[in-house]
Amino acid sequence: MGRLKENMIKDMELRGFSPRTKQSYVDWVWRLAKHNGKSPDLLGDEEIRDFLHYLLKERKVKQATVNQAYSAFRFFYKITLEREWNEEKTPRSKQPKKLPVVLSMEEIEKIFKNTNNLKHKAILMTTYSGGLRREEAVTLKIGDIDSNRMLIKVFGKGAKDRYTLLGEKALDILREYWKIYQPTSYLFPSRTKDKHIDASSVAKVFKKSVELSNIHKKATLHTLRHSFATHLLESGADIYYIQKLLGHSNLKTTEIYLHVAKRDIVKIKSPIDLLKDDEDPEI
Repeated sequence: MGRLKENMIKDMELRGFSPRTKQSYVDWVWRLAKHNGKSPDLLGDEEIRDFLHYLLKERKVKQATVNQAYSAFRFFYKITLEREWNEEKTPRSKQPKKLPVVLSMEEIEKIFKNTNNLKHKAILMTTYSGGLRREEAVTLKIGDIDSNRMLIKVFGKGAKDRYTLLGEKALDILREYWKIYQPTSYLFPSRTKDKHIDASSVAKVFKKSVELSNIHKKATLHTLRHSFATHLLESGADIYYIQKLLGHSNLKTTEIYLHVAKRDIVKIKSPIDLLKDDEDPEI
């Protein structure tokens, strides 16, 4: 791709795209070109549509992955090549909306209890305390922990900084962790001191702790973030503030937690409990 790749990366950098998104977008355009055996600037709507259809029907990739490829192509052709993008002819596929998996507070306590490594426990507790995305958690720097104001500074998705909550229990475990590990740059470094711990490693730690806790929900590390938001909502926090803590740019994204929170549901009686009691059945 050469020059095209350079121009695309430059366009993404000007818009503050994360390194992960930049790499993903470039990879998708390269795969599109390889699949068709042509430079991507020589491809048109039909080739793009056929490739997206190929991913969905032949490769059987997830809908979210197809939409990621779609976003990469749309950016490349509309922004970098300055072509018109026909939304009608090449539409974005609709993803089935699934409610997030949420853990109860008792289940989260079990997970923390079954995480024996102090560093791992500190990461998981910090993630839940602030409702962090996994990349946000592993890239925290020492200076991001504000113990005076009980806040965590987060360099979030889309290059947006925000503050979120630092709970007392999270601070306690971080202080205990600090005394033993004494990190110097990243709060949770890898074995190579100038790099942070790998997010996939933390995900594996979480999975193991879930299994040890005998929890059968399809929980991932991101479930701690879902649980944070849901538990705040159930405790009476305003959804507007939850939106800000999570770093959502659109309130509609946060509103999904209204469907899983039981704050209002528990006040509603099932109609079966409004029926008159039957007489005892004959034995």
